[in-house]
Amino acid sequence: MKLKVCGMKYKDNIQAVANLQPDYLGFIFYDKSARHFDTTIPELPKTIKKVGVFVDEELETVQEIIKRFNLQAVQLHGHESPEYCAAINEVEVIKVFSIKDEFNFEVLQPFEDVCDYFLFDTKGKLPGGNGYTFNWNVLEQYPSAKPYFLSGGIGVDEIEKIKHFKESLASKYCYAIDMNSKFEIEPGLKNIKELEKFITHLSFRT
Repeated sequence: MKLKVCGMKYKDNIQAVANLQPDYLGFIFYDKSARHFDTTIPELPKTIKKVGVFVDEELETVQEIIKRFNLQAVQLHGHESPEYCAAINEVEVIKVFSIKDEFNFEVLQPFEDVCDYFLFDTKGKLPGGNGYTFNWNVLEQYPSAKPYFLSGGIGVDEIEKIKHFKESLASKYCYAIDMNSKFEIEPGLKNIKELEKFITHLSFRT
C-alpha cells in the first residue's frame, strides 16, 4: 500500500514529512479549512506526488492551481460531477466518497471511467479531517476493481486495525492509506515522531 499525508501547511513541517518519503502529500485549497494552503510548496523529491484538495471549486480555478503549484493529482471532496472529473485530464483524479455504517456503491459507477482512484472517508460535519474512522467492513461489498485510498481518522491507534484490514478481502483494491488530523499537533502541523512510528510499524518503508 502507498502512503499519503494530507493537510500540509508549513514549510519546515512539509520538508520534515517529505523526509519520511510518503508517496503523496496533500495540500488543501479550500478556504473554509483550518488547513487551507496559500503559500509556496518547497522543493520536494520527484518520488512524492503533490495533491491539491478541492471542494466544489470552479473548474478553471482548479486548472490554474494545478499549473501554478505543479500538482500531480487532485482530490475532489465535494459534489463534483463525472463531467467535471473528466475535464481534469492532465493529472491523476481522486474522487472522494463519504461512508459511515453503510454505503450505496452504485453511485461510483458514473465515475469509473473519469477517475484514477476513489477515496473513502468518514461522513461527518466537515468535507474531511473529521478525525474518526468509518466501518471498514462496508468495503467488503466493494464492487469495483478501481484502486482506492482509505481515509478517515487513521492514526497510531489504528495500527493493529490496519494490519488486520490488510489481511482481509476488503483491502484487495486498497491502493493507499491517507492520514491527516490524527497526526497533528495543530491543524496543518504534523507530528513527525508519530508519523515515523506509524510508517515503521506498518512497514511502509524498510
